[in-house]
Amino acid sequence: MLSFVGGERLNMPKGLPFQLDHYLELVDWSGRHLDPRKRGCIAENIPPILERLGISPKHWLYLSRNFESRFKGLVGSVEVVQKVCAQLDKRWVHGISDCRRLLSATPC
Repeated sequence: MLSFVGGERLNMPKGLPFQLDHYLELVDWSGRHLDPRKRGCIAENIPPILERLGISPKHWLYLSRNFESRFKGLVGSVEVVQKVCAQLDKRWVHGISDCRRLLSATPC
């Protein structure tokens, strides 16, 4: 997928001519207007995807650009990562502070 480069302008870089958050809104809006019997339909009463995941839009945009540089192994909520670490007898995981900061249900 091409990167999102924002609105049209002179010397436009190669990429999709809108912002990622606008694209996600468009996908969400489209899914809410599909026939309820169709695959991909999103019910009107379901909150937006980032809200359901407990990720702030600001953090999602950061993650979409920096995911591979921030995480080297386990990724998820701190509680789930800690549970998996206990099961694997791991005492430490690279990126746990970013899990706490970026993937917590409460926005920072």
